[in-house]
Amino acid sequence: MLSLKTITLDQIKTSPIALEFDEIIPDEVYTWEKADFEKYMVPIGNSRFPLTDYFTIEVEGDAESADDVKMVINGDCGRVKYIGSKMSAGEIIVNGDADLHCGAEMEGGSITVNGNADSYAGREMRGGSLTITGNTREFCGSSYIGDWRGMSGGTITLHGNAGKQLGECLSGGKIIVKGNCDILAGIHMTKGYIQIDGDVTRWPGGQMKNGDIVVNGELGRLLEGFTQEGIYDDPEIEGEVLSGKYIKYIGDIALNGKGRLWLNAEKNRDKL
Repeated sequence: MLSLKTITLDQIKTSPIALEFDEIIPDEVYTWEKADFEKYMVPIGNSRFPLTDYFTIEVEGDAESADDVKMVINGDCGRVKYIGSKMSAGEIIVNGDADLHCGAEMEGGSITVNGNADSYAGREMRGGSLTITGNTREFCGSSYIGDWRGMSGGTITLHGNAGKQLGECLSGGKIIVKGNCDILAGIHMTKGYIQIDGDVTRWPGGQMKNGDIVVNGELGRLLEGFTQEGIYDDPEIEGEVLSGKYIKYIGDIALNGKGRLWLNAEKNRDKL
């Protein structure tokens, strides 16, 4: 995307109560000028306060649509929730950490967090790309409380470590984790692809019905609901070509599942 309009928010101060940025997405602000941001009141708890209490804003260029917008947020946004939530176009770059629900329900466009992201990053995501250069906490790419529909499209790339229940209820899309992952990755998943390049604590794929989970590092403990099908050389899965030998498991048999769990054989010799 060639950005024609750049919106830059430089943080002045943080708030002990999280700011909510779900209204400040390219879809909504592509026609805004600096004066519009300066009069905008951002939700904080059950009240609203001037955005300019927390950020200075610069606007350069023009946009015919949200596709033409690049938003750059500079500062520690560890107390800024819903960054990029429900966006369908454009680009957001966060040069710092992000709070809860970053990229939640996004449908398109791209978000890059040059830092860590809190829980529920990319939850119920339907399209677009979310890249996090640091770590994220639990429920990345998952469903939300009381729902059974998780991420269904798009791509999440996590360069650090992931917390528990990564991709819970995943029904599509792709999640790539360059670091390690906590328990129950892919629990309840029905479709989609999860690749974890580091180590996994235990129990990936619990109650999964379909989809693929790849573990390139060492798996601490495998669920009993998976049966070994065989060993494969350089398998290609969902467009990803894996290098080396992989042990393929099918499960979770507790749900008559046909999900596929692939373990790097070299790192998991104890499971051969």
